[in-house]
Amino acid sequence: MHDTPQPDVIVLGGGLAGLTLALQLRQRFEGIEVLVLERREHPVLEAAHKVGESSVEIGANYFDAVLGLKSHLMARQLKKFGFRFFFNEGRRDLDRTTELGASRYLAAPSYQIDRGIFENHLGELARERGIHFLDGARVERVSLDGGVSPHEVEYEHAGSRHVARARWVVDASGRAGLLKRQLGLAQDNAHDANAIWFRIADRIDVHDWSQDAQWKARCDPPARWLSTIHLCGAGYWTWLIPLSSGSHSVGIVCDAKIHPLESMNTFERAMDWFRRFQPQLYDALDGRRHLLQDFRFLRHFSHGCKQVFSGQRWALTGDAGLFLDPFYSPGSDFIAMSNTYITELIAKDRAGEEFAPYARAYEQVYFSFYESTLALYTDQYRIFGNPEVMPVKVIWDYTYYWGVLAQIWYQRRLTDLNSLSRLRSELAQAKALNFAVQRLLRAWSATGGGRESAAMLDQAALPWFAELNQSLLDAPLDDAGYRTRIRANVTLLKALAVEIVGRARADVPDIDATEVEALAQGIAPETALLFRLAA
Repeated sequence: MHDTPQPDVIVLGGGLAGLTLALQLRQRFEGIEVLVLERREHPVLEAAHKVGESSVEIGANYFDAVLGLKSHLMARQLKKFGFRFFFNEGRRDLDRTTELGASRYLAAPSYQIDRGIFENHLGELARERGIHFLDGARVERVSLDGGVSPHEVEYEHAGSRHVARARWVVDASGRAGLLKRQLGLAQDNAHDANAIWFRIADRIDVHDWSQDAQWKARCDPPARWLSTIHLCGAGYWTWLIPLSSGSHSVGIVCDAKIHPLESMNTFERAMDWFRRFQPQLYDALDGRRHLLQDFRFLRHFSHGCKQVFSGQRWALTGDAGLFLDPFYSPGSDFIAMSNTYITELIAKDRAGEEFAPYARAYEQVYFSFYESTLALYTDQYRIFGNPEVMPVKVIWDYTYYWGVLAQIWYQRRLTDLNSLSRLRSELAQAKALNFAVQRLLRAWSATGGGRESAAMLDQAALPWFAELNQSLLDAPLDDAGYRTRIRANVTLLKALAVEIVGRARADVPDIDATEVEALAQGIAPETALLFRLAA
């Protein structure tokens, strides 16, 4: 048994969450010693490494601005052309179905990330910056000390057994959940969904699915393939995500009650499923079967956690803590937030401050973000195939995200408990309204909606929507300006909710919208919001 020189922090897992945390710690604290123990050997495979390839604004900003990785992202990854949704179940005429997406790039960037390329780069950076990154290391035992003594981690590396001791231990081991299992922190949630995915060593370009020049020219640039494509149907969505390595990631995510995993848990079964539900994608894949690079599936992937931050100097980040759903790609967002909270806790500890109360407070806020986002998915998958209700849901969900959660992140107020406290009423209103709108959308879809057209519902044609995205890049606001913005965005959400009620009632006159109306009381109907989407 060999003793490893004592680090300040041991990170269990050197994937996306663990390596970015190590880099953030090294960036924040000069001379901090970080040991990262990663089970996989590096370099990892490109293309067929891990899913979680689509990033959105918070995660993208964490990577490019906070960690300073913009040059890598622009040179080695792909700039994402937003989300794009098609309601084309059972059809072979994508260009004649309802399309929801932006005709041009919006202001705040996001990226399609080849996880193999990215994690190899993160590992190289970690070593360059003095982080002790051990790949091919297997953690055997973790002994947490509840007092002031160091925690102890026993691990195997290169045929030898080692013991390392550190003041902090952070579990970033993904679904292995080393500390979660050891401490009994696993927590189910009400979102029962499954997923399958694979990579094809070729580009899948939906522009090739149409010969209609006008349809092709709807987007500038005419590069829909750079979007995260969602092919939507009742109870499921299929993703198409391009990778800079030249491969394409393909996945199916479905409500377990509507589309059983057993109908798609091999590549051949998945192809049979595509033939039935997404025949145009089946056609695109059928001649590329020999280019299959991998195939994976995951049952009941969504999970919570009883505790993620502790005043006894341990924490969980990434999938080791909680995971929501790949729809809207929130995984890297929650890594960004949890890593930032952990970094701030370690900062307080290193400064000799009492940090345990902050661990409880940060966790409370983090779990509130989790609960708010989980509401976007729970019992909502039946809506996904509705070409009238689902676009309204997407606009609402993104307004809530850009208007509240993303503002907190971009304005660097995530750990500012004072500002969060002063906005407690507004944030609670927004959260309650979100829950109510999700219930209304579910009721509307169950009894109405469904009208479709061959139109493109252009998000970039909604001035207020594009401006909300643009506002993420604004210079830091002072306290008063920040509070004014959040309050204005909550008012915007109320106006949007009122208009959603009007749309739902125009379709289903007796729908019960009293809960939403009560929460949006005093807001006059605004016909300049969603109605532009249909113009």
